[in-house]
Amino acid sequence: MLLKYFYDDKLAHASYLVGCQKEGVAIVIDPGRYIEQYIEFAKKEGMEVIAAAETHIHADFLSGSRELSNLYHANLYVSDEGDCDWKYQYLNEGRYKLVREGTEFKIGHIKFNVIHTPGHTPESISFLVTDTSQNNYTNDKSIGIFTGDFIFVGDIGRPDLLETAVGMKDTAKIGAKQLFNSIQKIKILPDYLQIWPSHGAGSACGKALGAIPTSTLGYEKMFNWAFQCNEENDFVSTLLTGQPEPPKYFSLMKNLNKYGPPIRKKREVFAIKTVEELQEVMRSVQQIVDIRDVESFASGHIEKSINIPYNNSFTTWCGWLLDYKTETLIILDEEKVRVEEVIRDFESIGLDNIIAFVPLQVIQRLDRFENYKEKTSIELYPHIKNGKVKVIDVRSEKEWEEGHLHDAIHIPLGNLSKQLDCIPKDCPIALQCRTGLRSAIAASILQKADIKEVINLKGGFLAWKKEGLPYKACNLNM
Repeated sequence: MLLKYFYDDKLAHASYLVGCQKEGVAIVIDPGRYIEQYIEFAKKEGMEVIAAAETHIHADFLSGSRELSNLYHANLYVSDEGDCDWKYQYLNEGRYKLVREGTEFKIGHIKFNVIHTPGHTPESISFLVTDTSQNNYTNDKSIGIFTGDFIFVGDIGRPDLLETAVGMKDTAKIGAKQLFNSIQKIKILPDYLQIWPSHGAGSACGKALGAIPTSTLGYEKMFNWAFQCNEENDFVSTLLTGQPEPPKYFSLMKNLNKYGPPIRKKREVFAIKTVEELQEVMRSVQQIVDIRDVESFASGHIEKSINIPYNNSFTTWCGWLLDYKTETLIILDEEKVRVEEVIRDFESIGLDNIIAFVPLQVIQRLDRFENYKEKTSIELYPHIKNGKVKVIDVRSEKEWEEGHLHDAIHIPLGNLSKQLDCIPKDCPIALQCRTGLRSAIAASILQKADIKEVINLKGGFLAWKKEGLPYKACNLNM
């Protein structure tokens, strides 16, 4: 048996290729949209990808299962559990098998047993894996389990996404109770089983995922809070408390993965090479995304552009803030990022509307730029204290409750563009987050909305506290 781990840092998404070396065949578990990585790896190992399997209908990325089926004739193994609202709707296009609790199938000598583990979603399943090629007493001993968004390292999947992201009322508590029962079902399995989850730290599919890629069931029984909680009501309350707001694109991903993720079209995204070309494109394009770092953008950028720095949260904020129906122009520094990777990241969440990119050399030839200032806590404090500068805190609700600046206005970044009427227009605006990254995105959103006099608080709330400046925490004045 061969097991290959693939990880998308920007989505915190893990997928896996499981191969039977004796038969030269492989299956991909929870594939992302960039399917070439699986095909190329399998080919290098002398294998053919003949199947793909999904643990559930995903909400945070576009699945590559449909494309593997259409382009490479892979068999699909997908859940037939749950109610009619969450059944796959595109399966008549290719070869597939609907699986349920107790279903068993093989890829070469690798056996997969399906366990229904609802809670994150009603149709969620896990795959218990056994290598039957050993021809000894281990033939009937499973090696591990693909848990999808059910069990993570140190946490479990959130049960509220159908309610908070998709809008299905009264499903969160039901899902939490289902997760409690699913945990009890898994507890009886052997401690030595390896746990292979579909997400790592940074994913919005849970609230406290560990950064370690894999685990064992025995370890999770000892250290995962969900296995320590033996009373259902306490479990439900703990699980539902403090879940972060899901990115707004989750609803779209869920729907596309249910009805069939679009097959990627081969198209060329052209590079704009002259200022004249850029000016011509800008007459019609409505969405300009500058992915350079905060400092570069602050010092000079094209008017009406949004700054989403190319870091590990890049894809999430693109999905949250960008319009999927609007053609997009990308501004980047080719010496720091590869265009192909950027396009791939956009496409991983279905942003297929990139029409062109602008290298830094072209931007530098422009004679007109917009900018904003970045200032430290010490520099801004006197102006904030006397009311000459207003603060907009763009952190999450949980972060806000843990402590915030006096008289700050709280508008989470994901909601900012819809709450522009709440922004004071009679004074400069200081944008503040935890470290100064989200607030930089916020500054660009305000400038695009013609609120020009903005300042980014360098270092964010952490720097403010480090300087010993006053703030409000836990309803106590500090």
